[in-house]
Amino acid sequence: MSAGRILIVDDQPKLRRLMRTTLVADGYEVDEARSGETALEKIREFRPDLALLDINMPGMGGLATCRAIRSAAKIAIIMLTVRNSEQDKIAALDAGADDFVTKPFSTPELLARIRAALRRVPSLQSLPARLRVRELIIDFDARVIIRQGASIHLTPKELDLLRYLTQHANQAVSHRELLQAVWGPDYGDQVDYLRVFIKNLRRKMEPDPDHPEYIATEPWVGYRFNSEVESL
Repeated sequence: MSAGRILIVDDQPKLRRLMRTTLVADGYEVDEARSGETALEKIREFRPDLALLDINMPGMGGLATCRAIRSAAKIAIIMLTVRNSEQDKIAALDAGADDFVTKPFSTPELLARIRAALRRVPSLQSLPARLRVRELIIDFDARVIIRQGASIHLTPKELDLLRYLTQHANQAVSHRELLQAVWGPDYGDQVDYLRVFIKNLRRKMEPDPDHPEYIATEPWVGYRFNSEVESL
């Protein structure tokens, strides 16, 4: 039985072969694309569950490809980046990626990220579709925050992270709990990774991201969603 279908999108043949060998050995069905344009064709033909997408490709770049895939299909997307910069990670998240992995990466890390991206979190599915938080409306079905009449798009993982925080409003939630609830048991120690997502989420929803009102930092512990939540 297949563990899932994965499309590898990278312009480096050697890396595609290496990832294909690794993924097939782990039970996945795999197809490849060497460009963003080819990837969009493969999405329609192969119908993958997840795309591994290089951020730096000639022609249609990784970010543009990510946005196009996200608008055309509901699949998981992991961006592969060479530079471990926060700017690249935020750009990947804004384009709609669920996750990012920095090259070079280890095989166990890649497989763990894939499992986490494909995993669904049942506890998040039963929450209300829309919440009011003071002057904000969070629409989980539309994947947006509505602030002062403007709709601000959320990436899938930002959405899941915000779901969990609002579900535990006014409670201190530890880094480990957040990581394992939203990304899975393989992610308990990835605190720096969590900070990138929190920073991006604050940038989208806070009036002043440097002085957050909604997502407060609990020093040495984690984060707290600092507001009452009303179902709509």
